[in-house]
Amino acid sequence: MFFTLPTIMTWTRIVAIPLIVGVFYLPLEPATRNLVATVMFIVFAWTDWLDGFLARRLNQTSAFGAFLDPVADKFLVCASLLVLVHLQRTDVFVALIIIGREIAISALREWMAKIGASGNVAVHMLGKVKTTVQMVAIPLLLYDGVVFGVDTHFWGQILIWLAAVLTVWSMVYYLQKALPDIRAHAK
Repeated sequence: MFFTLPTIMTWTRIVAIPLIVGVFYLPLEPATRNLVATVMFIVFAWTDWLDGFLARRLNQTSAFGAFLDPVADKFLVCASLLVLVHLQRTDVFVALIIIGREIAISALREWMAKIGASGNVAVHMLGKVKTTVQMVAIPLLLYDGVVFGVDTHFWGQILIWLAAVLTVWSMVYYLQKALPDIRAHAK
């Protein structure tokens, strides 16, 4: 099921990456660039929920879609974090924590699948909370202004640091779940 509606929506998140990055190179006012990038991020991030909903609703789930969905999410988040570091709206340390965890847990899940223990590192609620906090923090930092009297940069900074803490916590959780298998297969 390579070209189902849910899978096409997942592909749009990957296609969105150069578009979101490219906005910051357009000859627009900074506030306009921020707004356009923020709206794009929100729309494309929303497709993460929508493609999963549609896949289940239309009975169009597939192994390829299950593989591509988290990859698209990670690309979108990592690219956005790099843009935010470049714009000096978030700390390099935060980006390294989040991106490093994504690489480490992806590698762990791949290895666990190879040894037949992928269920031990299945997505947990802690990972979902981490993702939600990231997906709220990033558009706040992309916007970098005031909306309805709320300083989005201030709240974005608080949430991105919270996401970094949740990132470490969830990584420790997944590693603890995998530890028995790691020990058993490390010989």
